[in-house]
Amino acid sequence: MIRLLFLLPILLCFAWYCFLRTNGVPIKKGKKGFLYILAFSTFVLGFFALMIQVTHQA
Repeated sequence: MIRLLFLLPILLCFAWYCFLRTNGVPIKKGKKGFLYILAFSTFVLGFFALMIQVTHQA
């Protein structure tokens, strides 16, 4: 499951792009949304990486 987390930002950005196109919003105006998606995805991936390190038993 963890190995598939790289798909999270790809799918969210694609969904955001589809939302912008459907509502006729230019990509330049929706740029902030892409940044939020990337920041959120980085946080989630970092959290899971940290949890793997914390719970890893030698």
